[in-house]
Amino acid sequence: MITSIYASLSVLLIVKLSLAVIKLRRKNRVSVGDGGIEELQLAIRSHSNALEYIPIALMLLFMLELNGAPKILIHVLGVTLLVGRILHAMGLPAKDFKKRVLGMQITIYLLIGLAILNMVFLMFPEALKF
Repeated sequence: MITSIYASLSVLLIVKLSLAVIKLRRKNRVSVGDGGIEELQLAIRSHSNALEYIPIALMLLFMLELNGAPKILIHVLGVTLLVGRILHAMGLPAKDFKKRVLGMQITIYLLIGLAILNMVFLMFPEALKF
């Protein structure tokens, strides 16, 4: 299963973002919430945003793989997911608006593309085999 590669790499990104939150909580002695600390707020949102988008994207990627999409397409879409999420994860805490927006654009267009591709491969399984 190709999707397992991208699921594993996505988990590593989520863990990295989680550790950044933990580090800032310890540094600022905040056990719950954000303590009104902007740096911690941004780290929490970066982590939460990854948790909001990565699971649905992986689920759609996995279903596309099960629907018989070509392996190269699964790899291209998996890499695209990681690029979008990494850009967003870098841009949000750094207040780099361009990276943040680009990361979200990549993610949103990827989700739309995955949804459409799943429907197409489901409806026309034989016509799209390359």
